[in-house]
Amino acid sequence: MFSLFSSALHLYRNAPNTPPIAFGIAVVTPIVLFLVWFASSPGFRQFVLSLSPRTLTLVQSIRIAGFAFLVLGTYKILPAFFALSAGWGDIAIGATASFAALWLGNHGLANPAHRQSFIFWQVLGITDLVNALALGALAGVIDPHGISTAAMTVLPMSYIPTFAVPLFLILHIICIAQARRWPTTHFAATGNRFQAAMPQGQE
Repeated sequence: MFSLFSSALHLYRNAPNTPPIAFGIAVVTPIVLFLVWFASSPGFRQFVLSLSPRTLTLVQSIRIAGFAFLVLGTYKILPAFFALSAGWGDIAIGATASFAALWLGNHGLANPAHRQSFIFWQVLGITDLVNALALGALAGVIDPHGISTAAMTVLPMSYIPTFAVPLFLILHIICIAQARRWPTTHFAATGNRFQAAMPQGQE
């Protein structure tokens, strides 16, 4: 709601070729708040780590709507270098999100090979978002006399960097935090079952 109200009040607009400070605050603040809460609250951390990584990854499928950037770039509403990078990056992540989720399989949560591939895909998703944010913020520097990214400061496009991007980044962070715990949990459980199955005196 805050993002919608801020956009409606044009709080994200800034003068040409000036740093988008309001945008930066809107993107960074929810991520920082999440990380602080995650680090300081055991209850919240336990809840977050209990969420389904498969479901959180499938949510990233929405990013296939990145074709909207390509359309805006084609009609010269957004600079081509920004629209193409952000658009194709989102399309690639959105199109492969279901494969990344299914890659876990029935026992994928405890498979080290699946774990590395899953984390790698999450990192790619983060890289795409950070790259889009950087290009959007530096558009005025990269091409001072070219098409601006002003369209990203008004609704409906302003909703993407001020709400969707922080949300997607947080989901990526959660999935990586979950994946880092899988192998240890798996092998500990396997070891316990092995010890329980051994006859006394052979330990």
